Amino acid sequence: MRIEQDIKLDYKDVLLRPKRSVLGSRKEAILKREFQFRHTDTVWCGHPIVASNMDHVGTMEMAYALAHQGLLTCIYKYATHKEFDQLQNMDIPGNMVAVSVGLKDDDKQNLRRVFERHPEVMFICIDVANGYSERFSKYVKKIRKEYPDKIIIAGNVVTGEMTEELILNGADIVKVGIGSGSVCTTRLQTGVGYPQLSAVIECADAAHGVGGHIMADGGCVCPGDVAKAFGGGADFVMLGGMLAGHDECSGEIVEENGQRFKQFYGMSSDTAMNKYSGGVADYRSSEGKTVNVPCKGPVRETVYNILGGLRSACTYIGASAIRHMPKCATFVRVTQQSNEVFGKNG
Repeated sequence: MRIEQDIKLDYKDVLLRPKRSVLGSRKEAILKREFQFRHTDTVWCGHPIVASNMDHVGTMEMAYALAHQGLLTCIYKYATHKEFDQLQNMDIPGNMVAVSVGLKDDDKQNLRRVFERHPEVMFICIDVANGYSERFSKYVKKIRKEYPDKIIIAGNVVTGEMTEELILNGADIVKVGIGSGSVCTTRLQTGVGYPQLSAVIECADAAHGVGGHIMADGGCVCPGDVAKAFGGGADFVMLGGMLAGHDECSGEIVEENGQRFKQFYGMSSDTAMNKYSGGVADYRSSEGKTVNVPCKGPVRETVYNILGGLRSACTYIGASAIRHMPKCATFVRVTQQSNEVFGKNG
């Protein structure tokens, strides 16, 4: 047993310190990025914000809405190869979607069928709750060998050494975050996790040292948190809860006291396991919760709000482009994020 005495931080624990800036307007901040990756010659350009591969967020409808604003969507993990036929029908470019896959044989077969029908799809997201198993590292290496031209996202982990291992085994982008999601209860059920901002900072440092990239996954509740993630060194930021409840999300609409809601749940929740696995196996417990999220209308307004917040953050800290945010960012520790005398939403 050992105890690490260093303080680790979440997004709520810090603010970005403003600095002198030469930007004359928010419009001047460049938010699109062009990436080249360690394991493939493929180049990707777009806004590095990603819709999570949760079954109600990572939908084809979401992919359509986000792709035409330059954002990537990881299609939900249980989507069949037949569902990917919608890509052509809906005019969704292959460079703006990722196929999500787990470790099961059925997942791998489905992946093969997707690429047989849609070789234009650019990304593979290898998604497990716990990225620390030796089996997972070997699986990443195997998928890299079978799909040498694809951009591979793999996770989730929260430490530098495992970030490096996954990159060295074939991942281009490592997904960072354990227990930080809004409907994740892993920290409560297991006592395992890592404060998200510190995880992003440490994993980004490790990834960039070996020519890889990271995707911060979880913990963002407002545009300011997205800015902090990029300031901490994240190359991509994945969002679940912030994109939940929109028209493009799946799920039936329910009404309570005259207000309309959509269901939102973690992919390790009993709701998800009942839907996809026939229930919670007797050797495990639920590590997610199910909530009702108010209906928010089209996702484009939320995207505009996030991108607008990022542009403003760039002007405050003197970053001419989103890729410059880490070198321009200075974090200050705080005890209070905002004045909430009238509530969080004013």
